[in-house]
Amino acid sequence: MILASKLMLEWLGEIKYAKQVETGVSTVIEEGKVKTYDMGGSSSTLEVANEVVKKMG
Repeated sequence: MILASKLMLEWLGEIKYAKQVETGVSTVIEEGKVKTYDMGGSSSTLEVANEVVKKMG
């Protein structure tokens, strides 16, 4: 869902913000500390989203 917002930002021409979203998501996944149940973790979707925002800078 978060990456869908990245696509929307690209479509709107907001490339800088789209890249920030992509960077935030990829950093959280790479670190592997905050994961939802479907990814083998126990964090809520809100906790993951908050972590993505932190990583966006």
